[in-house]
Amino acid sequence: MSLDRTKDALPAPGLDPGSLLRPVPRDLARQVAAGLLALAAFLALEWVSFIHEYRGVPITPWNPGLGLVFALMLRNGIRYAPVLFAGVVVAETTVLRTSLAWPIILAIATIFALVYGAAAVLARRRLRLDINLDHLRDVMVLLASGLAAAVVAALLLSLLLLLDAQLGPADLVVASGPLLVGDLIGIGVMTPLVLRAVRRPAAWRGPHAPAVLLEALLYVALITASLWIVAGAGTRTFNFFYLLFVPVVVAAVRHGLDGACVALAMTQFGLVGVLHFQGMDAQAFTQFQTLMLVLTATGLVVGVVVSERTNADRRVREAEAQLKEKEAEAAHAARYNLVSGMASALAHEINQPMTAARALARSAQHLLGTPAPDLPRAAGNLSALIAHIDHAGAVVARMRDFLRRGRPHVSTVDLRSVLDDAVLLAGAEAAEHGVALELAAPADLPPVYGDRVQLQQVLLNLVHNAIEAIAATGRPDGRIAVSVARREAPPRIEIGVRDNGPGIAAEIAERLFAPLTTSKDQGLGLGLSICAAIVESHGGRVWLQSRQPGATEFRFSLPLERHAA
Repeated sequence: MSLDRTKDALPAPGLDPGSLLRPVPRDLARQVAAGLLALAAFLALEWVSFIHEYRGVPITPWNPGLGLVFALMLRNGIRYAPVLFAGVVVAETTVLRTSLAWPIILAIATIFALVYGAAAVLARRRLRLDINLDHLRDVMVLLASGLAAAVVAALLLSLLLLLDAQLGPADLVVASGPLLVGDLIGIGVMTPLVLRAVRRPAAWRGPHAPAVLLEALLYVALITASLWIVAGAGTRTFNFFYLLFVPVVVAAVRHGLDGACVALAMTQFGLVGVLHFQGMDAQAFTQFQTLMLVLTATGLVVGVVVSERTNADRRVREAEAQLKEKEAEAAHAARYNLVSGMASALAHEINQPMTAARALARSAQHLLGTPAPDLPRAAGNLSALIAHIDHAGAVVARMRDFLRRGRPHVSTVDLRSVLDDAVLLAGAEAAEHGVALELAAPADLPPVYGDRVQLQQVLLNLVHNAIEAIAATGRPDGRIAVSVARREAPPRIEIGVRDNGPGIAAEIAERLFAPLTTSKDQGLGLGLSICAAIVESHGGRVWLQSRQPGATEFRFSLPLERHAA
């Protein structure tokens, strides 16, 4: 072999020698398989739905295969137009066994592929159709697009058959009617059903499968009974047809658009079977299909309106759940912010009993180490030591409970213990700033129903604000009084926090409980709004009783009856 011949035998630059041996890409293989599956489904539906023909021309008022492929074109794009073209050609020649010439068959297939492919593209790109069909607008766009495409296709096919002398001018009205109704009913029944079935997993796979199956069987029974009555009324009586509205509308109300699509498919296939079994002629069949078209539009509209309302309610519930979660996070952050202002005072509060406990322990150790130990005195020191440790532990435990994060723990709450714990936690901060903190509450307070930590947070926040307001004035005789009173009509508890601070300005008082409203330089403006949200969730309210200097008072009420927060 010469050098030149060897050079010619080598692959050209940039050409992979193994490219011809590589397998077909997976995406392409999947697309081809999906196209073949869609073609097989189209042919099966054509075989099932072919009932009548007019003057040797395959015109039938029921075209479910078109609805299937139209849904695939809406979902996956124009690449399914060749499937529709091939489906029409194969169906005309093998399933329907038409006598039309090949050029006419190819022209019919081209008209269907181009018209419905263009309608799918325009609906998605120009009319912004959402294929999930979650809104009434989307269903109306789908039906309008199908109607426009069906009219154009019917006109073009009628003109084509007229030019080919397959139909005469007098036959156009008779032939175009079934053709138009068949395409519309195919799109109205099959296209939404396919789009919704592809979008959502089957309901019978979930935990409610037995109930769904039982309800589906009930709809089958209702539709069968209605069809039996319609069939028994005769071929020219349509009065009983409206019985078919009952199961379709009930399914639409119960399950929205999904229920409407399934019920319409059951009704349409059942109706076609009954009419075919009775041997109805093309004219009566078309009249029944026209009524079925009205039922289809009604069922889809009712179903999508119900779905819209269901989705809107679901979104509202999700928004409320997110809002509650954010409120819980804000309340938790507010608790940390509140504790940060009390940290030094709490450290001092804990340090005092721990220092005393240490001194008592050393004293007891010294007493027990003497030659003649004073056991009663040592025992007294140990008892006092334990009391101081318990006091420090109680402070830490209350703070840990106050800072806990999680869902509210709603239960019957001893209001007196809530008040005592809150005053204990805030007492150290008040003492550090030279503010006297007093609690005036009867011993026989009735229990309330709510979350203990949240109620503590409300009281602590009000007391903390009062301490900061008094500390800002620098007055040495600061005083805060927490009072509790029982009210009637309706039965409730009112808790007031009164201080002798500088008061509240009128412009702030008007929007005091709105978020981000504060008179502090370092304040976030969330404390009082969170307090209001907590109290309102317990069925009460919070308000500013007095804003006067030296007599500023906040109050909040809690109902004595259980409230569903």
